[in-house]
Amino acid sequence: MTDSKRFRQAMGQFATGITVVSAWSKVNNDVKGMTVNAFMSLSLDPLLIAISLRNQAAFVDVLTETNQFGISVLADHQKDLSMIFSNQKQAEQPVDFDYLDQTPVIPNALVQIVCEKESEVVAGDHTIYIAKVKHLKTSEGDPLIFYGGQYRKLD
Repeated sequence: MTDSKRFRQAMGQFATGITVVSAWSKVNNDVKGMTVNAFMSLSLDPLLIAISLRNQAAFVDVLTETNQFGISVLADHQKDLSMIFSNQKQAEQPVDFDYLDQTPVIPNALVQIVCEKESEVVAGDHTIYIAKVKHLKTSEGDPLIFYGGQYRKLD
């Protein structure tokens, strides 16, 4: 039998990039964001991505109230931003955002994507959000990686 702790450790052996998902919150009248490593490309025709969020995450409420959100694939020098948006660290000053199609994204991220929510699938204690890519901007650099429960950089 496999328990959740062992499963989490096993899944930690799969290296992932780090993203920050961001959106304008109408309720709070400001930008909200969340670090997410459960992100993947889903389709080339149409261009679709998927993210998975724990159902109890506060950011689920933000995605409920909006149809458009940003995804920023973080560069190796943006570990602090990942930690801020995963509540591992307090921001010393407000986080700045770029806006692509009036949607907040992280400045200097490797990839900035604007997505329009297509559908949601509840799967266990998570919800998978499938979204259509509306805008995409890329930059040069190396990714921030998460592996074995730790942040890593490419050598």
